[in-house]
Amino acid sequence: MKKHKPTSPSKRSEQGIEYRKVLTASKPLKSLTKGGKRNVGRNNMGRITTPHKGGGHKRSLRDIDFLYNKIDIPAKIISVEYDPNRTAFIGIASYADGEKCYIVLPKGVTVGHKFIVSEKAPIEVANRLMIKHIPVGTFVYNIELKPAGGAKLARSAGAFAQIAAQSEGYTNLKMPSGEIRKVLDTVWASIGAASNEENKLRNFGKAGRSRWLGIRPTVRGTAMNPVDHPLGGRTRNPHDLTRTPSGSSGGTGAACVCAGRAASRPRPWASERRASWSCSLTNIWGEDKSCVSAGLVIWKCRRAAAVWRA
Repeated sequence: MKKHKPTSPSKRSEQGIEYRKVLTASKPLKSLTKGGKRNVGRNNMGRITTPHKGGGHKRSLRDIDFLYNKIDIPAKIISVEYDPNRTAFIGIASYADGEKCYIVLPKGVTVGHKFIVSEKAPIEVANRLMIKHIPVGTFVYNIELKPAGGAKLARSAGAFAQIAAQSEGYTNLKMPSGEIRKVLDTVWASIGAASNEENKLRNFGKAGRSRWLGIRPTVRGTAMNPVDHPLGGRTRNPHDLTRTPSGSSGGTGAACVCAGRAASRPRPWASERRASWSCSLTNIWGEDKSCVSAGLVIWKCRRAAAVWRA
């Protein structure tokens, strides 16, 4: 990891990766790069569906090969590059037939490393083969969930899964989270762990670097206005907050939550109160509840309320 001289408060705590010792190219291959617009947490109507996203530096999309459909053709790594759209390093793989593509690199791979995608490939770093041919205990990454479906699991920096067991057409994988997941033994996986395992040790040092990456501040719902969040408005007891779906309406949603919670409580005394109220009315009005004068009706209602309170 790279640390800086404390020339400012942010530089004092900033800690990053020494890219100059790892990367070999500063610009991506133009034929495998394209532009695009990021969603930044909005849906097709422009409404925020995922908070804390937006802004950031403009990015180019690299065309990463997750299918690995060049079977039994040897390849060689000719560059190690940075990808702003993922945490692991990527590299250009040049196949023997002349085709080039970007792949997610495993840990320990440098320029000149050779690999192959084959069912009979040796158990070496970066080689890719069917998971049923991989011994128990081996670390794998870029794992498919369905045959020929492309790599879906263990693709971020330093991630890997471990082959836990092989039985009856299925393979048990121990995921980075500790979960044991069962997949078909005909899916493909690459040997090793994803590169850039020091990514989790980074310290941005200041809020501005998060904004460069497109990460917006995290604000509590209770600190917002009623129109912005179901918990907004600061009108309730701060110790009586209920987490609600972010899709709920603004201020009215918070009121509905309280009303719904109150209505859902059991109220055994409600029927007794209604009974006592009806008895009080009967005692005042008698069996005949017809009243001609509006003033008499108001007076009797007030009298009934006083009796009921007593």
